[in-house]
Amino acid sequence: MSSPEIASLSWGQMKVQGSTKIYKDCKVWPGGSRDRDWRETGTEHSPGVQPADVEEVVEKGVQILVIGRGMSEALKVPPSTVEYLKKKGIDVRVLQTEQAVKEYNALATQGIRVGGVFHSTC
Repeated sequence: MSSPEIASLSWGQMKVQGSTKIYKDCKVWPGGSRDRDWRETGTEHSPGVQPADVEEVVEKGVQILVIGRGMSEALKVPPSTVEYLKKKGIDVRVLQTEQAVKEYNALATQGIRVGGVFHSTC
């Protein structure tokens, strides 16, 4: 299964190839995507993306995980999350969301098993 491309991004809206849903925040992986609900893990802008927030995508067998911190990079990604991913053998890229989507799509186009965790607002 290939990773679906992000078809469009604007403030508060993301569309993923193969899905009719419009996401505010989303998780994507080879073969799928879904809403990213911060309430599931109690995520807040700080301390930000925790290992529990990325675990589902990791379990899909990704080689690279791209994390979008938001349009203004308000969402933090603590070193503990980066270390968790590296210990799992996953290359992690933490970027402003517009740059993260470009990076993710470039990797997906190359056929790399890439996953993403994206925040589309602040």
